[in-house]
Amino acid sequence: MTGRTTRTPLRVGLVGYGLAGSVFHAPLIAATEGLTLDTVVTSNPERQEQARAEFPDVRTAATPEDLFARADDLDLIVVASPNKTHVALATTALKAGLPVVVDKPIAGTAAEARELAALAEQHSLLLSVFQNRRWDNDFLTLRKLLAEGELGDVWRFESRFERWRPQPKGGWRESGDPAEIGGLLYDLGSHVVDQALALFGPVASVYAESDIRRPGAETDDDTFFALTHTNGVRSHLYVSATTAQLGPRFRVLGSKAGYVKYGLDPQEADLRDGKRPGTADSWGQEPESLYGRVGAGESPLTGGGRPEPTLPGDYPAYYAAVAAALRDGAPNPVTALEAAATLDVLEAARRSARDGVTVTL
Repeated sequence: MTGRTTRTPLRVGLVGYGLAGSVFHAPLIAATEGLTLDTVVTSNPERQEQARAEFPDVRTAATPEDLFARADDLDLIVVASPNKTHVALATTALKAGLPVVVDKPIAGTAAEARELAALAEQHSLLLSVFQNRRWDNDFLTLRKLLAEGELGDVWRFESRFERWRPQPKGGWRESGDPAEIGGLLYDLGSHVVDQALALFGPVASVYAESDIRRPGAETDDDTFFALTHTNGVRSHLYVSATTAQLGPRFRVLGSKAGYVKYGLDPQEADLRDGKRPGTADSWGQEPESLYGRVGAGESPLTGGGRPEPTLPGDYPAYYAAVAAALRDGAPNPVTALEAAATLDVLEAARRSARDGVTVTL
């Protein structure tokens, strides 16, 4: 599906300028050839000022209605507002004839995600989901190892997105109101499940344990998923804000060898620190001391295996792919139907944790 094909920069309206909008989307949009950040929507005067300071040519709008009143002046809408607003804003944008990027999770349910996908198809418009962790350095490196057959047949995939935050921070992401679609199940869980599906395909069954550990916390802050993929791979996924000792980001065990990788991709920390893609050749790179190891028969922490150079992380590739999809009809980097499959797993995990059962998909 294509949008406008003119070679002038595609004008982007960004709804939301909190963490997602200011740290991830705005810098990546601005760094992408063929895209220009036209308008930022936020009702917060301080955030409006922040947007203008960081992007002097940007317009600001207080409400999405103000933005959609100028729909004819825009070529793409990016929804980076709180989760509960995603479906309504994406629906409005698509009905206004505008392609849309939605931050994860695209919706609160798989059914809503599929309804959005059908609406986009009906209007022949791009609908893409921002699953930036597909461009993490460790994920790209693992994909390379799998493509080269270095690990043999994968038997077990362990993935951890763990933090140590013993005090809740508050805000909608930690709200106990189901309407907010908060909690780690839908936040970090969206990342680890999407990665597992992208690597190993559809899931046959889901088992999950989900807890509220911290005093004063309102929603899950420590969740474990066990997925059985239809090809026999088992994925064990951990998302937590209560992990005092962090485990490996990836531990992947195959018939020939395993891959163990500690530490998070540096791109988020760099974006938070104000660093920008395109300003240095070292974007997304990490030091050799953080390389993972590939081997068999011994722990990597006692010297087992060989260091595996980590490929550079590449968040800018997501918006470059969006621009190519809009201009040239290139593939959508992350489809709404892929996001719906992730939500199928998240919904099954929530049911499993609540009822103490394994859920068959």
